[in-house]
Amino acid sequence: MGCGFRVGEPFARPQRGPLTSACNTRTAARVDPQKTPLPALPRRVVLKLGTRILTRPDGVGLDLKNLQAIVAAVVGLANRGVELLVVSSGAVGAGLFSYGKKTRPEDLAALQALAAVGQSRLMHHYEQAFRQHDCRVGQLLLTYHDLDSPERRQRILATLEALLTLGKTIPVINENDSVATEELSFGDNDLLSSRVAELVQADLLVLFTSVEGLHAPGAEGDPLVESVPDVTRVLHYARQHDDPLSRGGMQSKLKAVEAATRVGIPVVMAHGRHPEQLPALLAGQGRGTRFSARRTPS
Repeated sequence: MGCGFRVGEPFARPQRGPLTSACNTRTAARVDPQKTPLPALPRRVVLKLGTRILTRPDGVGLDLKNLQAIVAAVVGLANRGVELLVVSSGAVGAGLFSYGKKTRPEDLAALQALAAVGQSRLMHHYEQAFRQHDCRVGQLLLTYHDLDSPERRQRILATLEALLTLGKTIPVINENDSVATEELSFGDNDLLSSRVAELVQADLLVLFTSVEGLHAPGAEGDPLVESVPDVTRVLHYARQHDDPLSRGGMQSKLKAVEAATRVGIPVVMAHGRHPEQLPALLAGQGRGTRFSARRTPS
């Protein structure tokens, strides 16, 4: 199975609308119009992976089985013509497990050292997983200043465009924890994913988390909220975050949702331990919470 890209293939997309079939634009003519049309898919998607879905449920080591399942889902969508960019957490977690630790240290220098160790280990496993599908990965490590500077933003965008144009390549992006300061951290990559989605003009941002979506507090059984027209009305749903392995929590995720939807990018939040439903989520199905874009991008 390949990645669905071809070396030298033009990066520019002919239209901003969603794909109208499971085939990409080069094979769409083969679809029989008399048959039931395949679900429409967005053309460009940013997928954010949280620390908790990349580590084992018992809290010891990377969850390679789930990582491989996520990679398989990503490759399957790439073969259907979707351009995917992955924003991945997990570097500090991978570093912690390298030294047999289960909680994040408070010291910033220690955190950055663990990130330096863990990032190489994390990318090694990504490379191995994608290689099984004849795909490559391109790593970008970013800081707040990288996306705050217009000149750096343009360089990052040009790099991402080049990676997608190379063929059989999936960009994997992470915060550069080894040099970022605590005050400028993105918070478990939630905000980073929304900033990247804005930069590349994504059609959809998918947040894979350790929960199936947003739940309404106080209601019987805390039911899943399946659709949110305006995220500003549910910001108070977020509970206090208390996780020894990751940053962020629901408060961070809703802030990221607010940032993305404000610039016209819809968001889906879903459980990252069910990556097999990723195609359904992109097609408007699956189980999760959908946040509507608050305005149309200019």
